[in-house]
Amino acid sequence: MKQNIFLSKLGVFFVLIFIFTSTVSCKNDQKNNSPTSNPLFFKLSLAQWSFHRTFRSGETSPYEFAKMAHDLGFEGLEYVNALYPDVMESEDKAAAIKNFIEKNNALAAEHKMKNVLIMIDAEGDLSSSDEAKRLLAIENHKVWIEAAHQMNCTAVRLNLYGENDPQKWVENSTKSLAVLSDYAAPLNINVIVENHGRITSNVPLLMEVIRGTQKKNCGTLPDFGNFCISEVGYGSIFNGSCDNAYDPYKGVAEMMTKAFGVSAKSNDFDEAGNETTLDFTALLQIVKDAGYTGYVGVEYEGSRLSEKDGIIATKNLLKSVGAKL
Repeated sequence: MKQNIFLSKLGVFFVLIFIFTSTVSCKNDQKNNSPTSNPLFFKLSLAQWSFHRTFRSGETSPYEFAKMAHDLGFEGLEYVNALYPDVMESEDKAAAIKNFIEKNNALAAEHKMKNVLIMIDAEGDLSSSDEAKRLLAIENHKVWIEAAHQMNCTAVRLNLYGENDPQKWVENSTKSLAVLSDYAAPLNINVIVENHGRITSNVPLLMEVIRGTQKKNCGTLPDFGNFCISEVGYGSIFNGSCDNAYDPYKGVAEMMTKAFGVSAKSNDFDEAGNETTLDFTALLQIVKDAGYTGYVGVEYEGSRLSEKDGIIATKNLLKSVGAKL
């Protein structure tokens, strides 16, 4: 009799254990399937420009970039050559760039980061109708393409300035990009152009140039916020000063057809964490619909938040939206 009672209680015990285990398992499944735990369709990189005030003030060395990005939870690094005065102001630029490569490679390895791209500024006008200036700019850019190759980047971002006449701009830009794309191809580097204000933010013209090169490694870097075509506003649509802006959603969709990168530019956020000017859900949906699975670079350029807080807010928004798509 006592044995039967014992076995009965033992059976109840195991039933309760089974129910408890099943309940916990169900809750864990629900947690794992929640929007915030879904894997992102893209990887996160940090544009060094997000810390441009910090670096330009002299408060922090630009060579701290890898550590700073790592500490904020990023995977990839997007360098800006203009933030390195030791290179750009050097009398021996070849030696300075060699040091730039070696130092950043070591730092990226130390912090287990991936070098993604180099944004090239202040190296001449690739769209200039002055042939001597245009050819010099091409040679200057080749040096950075070589640097990107030695750093195992996948791309360099160029600017197309130097001519305002649309027909001449298309012609000059196409010639320069074709030469640089041919130079970069055996180095496994993509040559990409950002909508970076003025004529470069006229997306139909920009895409005419990209397609006109007929080079597979020539493409775009769609920037969510740089769609101001007018001379004022410095390319940004955030501050309200632009009187001629291209539709950012249409522009991103058109540029994604040849995109080798994406720049998630932000300026400010509401209490819910949403960007106050741009619909990041709509923009990331466009990116996803294009089949893009590469790096999305955080580029905060606002002033209300600190650079660090703005970067974190942008990263959190991308992760929140990306997990739901």
